Amino acid sequence: MASVWGISFDGTPISGVIVEFVKIARVFHAHGLRVHLDLGYDIKADKNAFFRPYQNEAELLPEWVELSRIDDIQRIDGYTPELVSDILAEVIGRGDDSRLRPVMDRLTAALRDRILATWEAHDVAFVIVENGTLPENVIYTAALYQAIEEYGTRRRLGRFVFWRDHDLMWQSEPSTGRYGRFPYPHTPMPVNGPHIHYVTLHEEARRRILEWAPHLRELSVLPNTFTHRPAEVTARNAAFRADHGIPRHVPLIARFTRIVRPKRIDRDLHLIAALPDAHLFVAGDPAEDPAEFARLTALAAELGVADRVVFGGRLRPYDADPDGPGYRVRDLLAHATVASFLTSYDYESYGNPIGEAIAARVPYLTSRYELYDTIYGDKGFRAPVLDIREADLPTPDFVGEVAELLTNETKRAKMAEHNYALGLRHFREGQAERLLERVFLAPMGERVRASVVLPVYNEAANLPAVLDSLYHQRGMDHAEYEIVLVDNNSTDDTVAIARRFAAEHPELAVHVVHEPEQGVSCARKAGMDFAGARSKEHAAGGGQRFLLVSADADCRVDPDWLFELCDAMESGKAAIGVCDYYYNPEHFAGRPRLWDAISRTLRCRAVTFALFGGFPDGKGFAVDRDVYDRVGGIEIFYQLKDGAFVNHLSDDWDFGIRVRGSGEEIRYVPRSRVEINPRRVDHAIDEVIAGRAYGSDGIIVMRDIRVDDPRPAREGDLSEAEAVQAWEFSIKDFTPKNTILPVLLTPSLLQDDAVIEFFGADLAERLGRRIAEIKDEMRMIDFTPIHSYKTPSYRLYFEFADEIFARLRATVGEDIGYPPPLPDCLRDVPPDRFAEFVRYYCEDRESGEAHNYFGNGGVF
Repeated sequence: MASVWGISFDGTPISGVIVEFVKIARVFHAHGLRVHLDLGYDIKADKNAFFRPYQNEAELLPEWVELSRIDDIQRIDGYTPELVSDILAEVIGRGDDSRLRPVMDRLTAALRDRILATWEAHDVAFVIVENGTLPENVIYTAALYQAIEEYGTRRRLGRFVFWRDHDLMWQSEPSTGRYGRFPYPHTPMPVNGPHIHYVTLHEEARRRILEWAPHLRELSVLPNTFTHRPAEVTARNAAFRADHGIPRHVPLIARFTRIVRPKRIDRDLHLIAALPDAHLFVAGDPAEDPAEFARLTALAAELGVADRVVFGGRLRPYDADPDGPGYRVRDLLAHATVASFLTSYDYESYGNPIGEAIAARVPYLTSRYELYDTIYGDKGFRAPVLDIREADLPTPDFVGEVAELLTNETKRAKMAEHNYALGLRHFREGQAERLLERVFLAPMGERVRASVVLPVYNEAANLPAVLDSLYHQRGMDHAEYEIVLVDNNSTDDTVAIARRFAAEHPELAVHVVHEPEQGVSCARKAGMDFAGARSKEHAAGGGQRFLLVSADADCRVDPDWLFELCDAMESGKAAIGVCDYYYNPEHFAGRPRLWDAISRTLRCRAVTFALFGGFPDGKGFAVDRDVYDRVGGIEIFYQLKDGAFVNHLSDDWDFGIRVRGSGEEIRYVPRSRVEINPRRVDHAIDEVIAGRAYGSDGIIVMRDIRVDDPRPAREGDLSEAEAVQAWEFSIKDFTPKNTILPVLLTPSLLQDDAVIEFFGADLAERLGRRIAEIKDEMRMIDFTPIHSYKTPSYRLYFEFADEIFARLRATVGEDIGYPPPLPDCLRDVPPDRFAEFVRYYCEDRESGEAHNYFGNGGVF
């Protein structure tokens, strides 16, 4: 069985680094790979664990993680913790490698060979490196780089190494000079190459890495994420306090961390000394640094708090199996009043204990370590914060703030709920899965030149026929295209059907990816982004363009659909190719009036599409990947419906508008044909003929229709009056979009002979003149006219509210307080898209909710 090899440079059995490794490894494990983890005992010299056999460390990890290490590493002559320490001090710290360079080169080669032999023995397919850049052991890092290059070349692997740095030289106790000075000449620099994808935790780290290594190309930001589920006292953990001698009703401060001096647990002891009723539970391994543990226990006795401090040993991780042996961090949080993280200023890379407390809906208190504001503070999380640049130990004001939090249950609940809601927005799970799927787990075939993106939601009934029609495409080899099926939270057998089809048709690559945000627009974007990113890892043969192709899960494509579409795109310069869509006339044999309205619309469409090229419809179009990237891909627009944001369904048209507006051409390909599923016409006919099939009041939504009975819900044809109504709505919808919009976006079309012939010279000239007038009328020139100032003012308020209120509190008074709650529709918006949704909210002309939120023009 192929396996994943994990390497942690942390040298400890449990830490934030190991917790994050497990989250990544879980994705590979779900794909059927065996997971090995080297804890790095034979890498770090300062943990007193070099060559020490594993004992009970596996109890802290999921049962599917197998603790391993490089075979026979202890037999490498001269490879000792003393040498590693000498290299760190002499070469890295003082910058002098003259004495040790020969032995370093020899040991690097020996380590490389042992790593290669171990990977071969375990049939390693992927490697996860955690914290490999920090120069704790540069000979091991150099050996690892050499092994990756040789192993990847030997096995013809693509990108198979996930290399994540949590701590780097400039953020890990830089004042000590332990890791040298910028630009760190003796630290192995990240390398560009075909095998490694680098990952860091936030944008600030990415900026610093690129400042040091500007050549680096494969570098992603992947924030740590947490399972958001309130921690609760259950039958399984009910005895936690009793088992540790903690009274049932006393306030309990939880500290879960490594017991080493940089974690500054002494601050917690001083805090407890100032809070006479509170208890402290410290979860960590006392044996990691016995001297520090002895110092802390002596300090507790000196402060008179030894009877209120429990050093409870290591707990299993936050996300560990609840049925495993012993207590977990989550069990501690279930009993805690608050969690503490009073750490050093320049030691932490992230601060996972804060994230875990937030995700467990437990308030926290913290020191303002160097990255606190970057990770948490600037995002609006609320907590007592000790500014350790001003005071090393808890101040009276800080103690008072903590005391109020411990005794005021209402304040704790509000703070925890506020932070929990923000946590859902900022640290949502699923980001790692998408990165791994894109970069590692779904390589693209060398001959693939088109990815067919198929969004699906509960399409078990239709999917077999749709996949069959995609499989039986004429004129293209199966190696030339792939299917990217995007599951949009299906609850039926959709995904199982897709996976079964893939297994039964291995000659055609079928990738199943997941998009958690509901809506076909989101699913289509996710699929195209996924395919586009992967396509850049290879180049299709013959200088052909790479095409992203949209298909619909309830429509069937004709046998020549894909070939005709790709051929037309290759033979011309258009950026988008638009298919021909049709209904099967036999389906409407007993409904002539309905068919007349449909067929007239389709005839109009054929004329205008041939003239202008048309606009893409999700049922079938292709776009050049480079153009897709250049215009920014599909953009999801949102509107308000019943007080909540909904993504509307015109992403395909909006995308076409952006492409045409950028100066690119769209081509109609009438021989690339798609048969439309008539179920909406059959089962929502009353909405269709009333112009309400896609919502109302400017909110573009569509009612979900899933039917078991293929027969129309309504028997018989339309009445004459209904037929007139149906046609009027159809042509009113059709004409602005298909006849006016093309020339509005590209007025130069009105100079085309065929277009002049269609409109007539006079109308074409007047259309061109009026388009210029309207564009000039709508141009914003100042903010003085009534209402013009409101939208930009509202947007700036939402984006800068926390900072503006902080200044008001400082200048007017603390009673100014914090910003009022956000509108409900903005509370769960992802943080990186907050400004985007604020724009939708403030510019929403139909609902007027933004005006109502701000008092609609006046209060007092």
